[in-house]
Amino acid sequence: MIWEELQGELDALQHAGLKRRRRTLEGPCGPQATVDGRDLISFCSNDYLGLANDPALVEAACAGARAWGVGSGASHLVSGHLAPHAALEEKLAAFTGFPRALLFSTGYMANLAIVPALVGRHDAVFADRLNHASLIDAVQLSRAENQRYPHGDLSALEHLLTASRARRKLILTDAVFSMDGDLAPLPGLLALAERFDAWLVVDDAHGFGVLGRQGRGSLAHFNLPAARRLIYMGTLGKAAGAAGAFVAAATTVIEWLEQRSRTYIFTTAGSPLVACALDASVDLIAAGDARRDHLWQLTAQWRDGVARLANARWRLLPSPTAIQPLVIGDNHETLRIAGALYERGLWVPAIRPPTVPVGSARLRVSLTAAHSAEQVGQLLDALRELA
Repeated sequence: MIWEELQGELDALQHAGLKRRRRTLEGPCGPQATVDGRDLISFCSNDYLGLANDPALVEAACAGARAWGVGSGASHLVSGHLAPHAALEEKLAAFTGFPRALLFSTGYMANLAIVPALVGRHDAVFADRLNHASLIDAVQLSRAENQRYPHGDLSALEHLLTASRARRKLILTDAVFSMDGDLAPLPGLLALAERFDAWLVVDDAHGFGVLGRQGRGSLAHFNLPAARRLIYMGTLGKAAGAAGAFVAAATTVIEWLEQRSRTYIFTTAGSPLVACALDASVDLIAAGDARRDHLWQLTAQWRDGVARLANARWRLLPSPTAIQPLVIGDNHETLRIAGALYERGLWVPAIRPPTVPVGSARLRVSLTAAHSAEQVGQLLDALRELA
């Protein structure tokens, strides 16, 4: 029977140490979490600046609800594009240095919008091998030729571009890789895009709000201009503390996305109260140098502490960002370590294949500006015991 096949597959996931478990939080997002009545220090969320429960955003959302209601009622191109949406798009464009920006309900939907709108059959996409699942799916939807290059390897990418006879070319990359925490070589990628007349699409889900001057993102981190061939995607549910995403690009590109992006055209616009909260969030990001400085201090504390652990089997990846992966290797061993930390009141997610390559299961430690040095110290102490 078909349902017996599903149960068999679920049992196989459990046996391989690959079955995921969803937990329900009994309070708002923050470093302190309550799950099943247990108080925990959470190192799970991507709320890098600690804005998800910030009073200023909460008040902006409440004021937005009073002024604009809860729902938008329709897609952006019908009647769902409200004044808070328009104001936020203008603010995000100015903040990132691009002529225009376009709002989406999620980063996944934004990525599914960009690639199929720009390339199709007879075209080619050149994608980093460690790109996020949404970028992988976007290439498949586009029906363009999919050419993957080794992670961050500019020489290999140059070879592929040179050999390609595609009508149009598109280079596709995360800016900060979500499971490794490292940065894409964006200056080199832009140089290759210029040389081979290719689009460069950058997913900055984990860099926007955190990296660059005033948190303007990974392009600002590398001092890159808002070039016409650059399409920049930033999410608003991580460092920005709320929900949604945006694409920033040249005016012609944004107009084309409005006309051809199925995940923009055929979905209801996001809540206006969220747009109001995000308007306040951009201001806090711009003024958030103290938050970012504290985050980098915690990152340095963490990396120094892990370097002192007496366990040669565990490997800390060379990440300069708030994503700090500790590779354990075996799925079951990673689950055991995560479980032992959980029993000590420390919640750290165990990341396993297919999210990461086989044999590289890891603890993904996410640090935020809302964490304290004492909390990071507790995690290091617990790992020292387990090591």
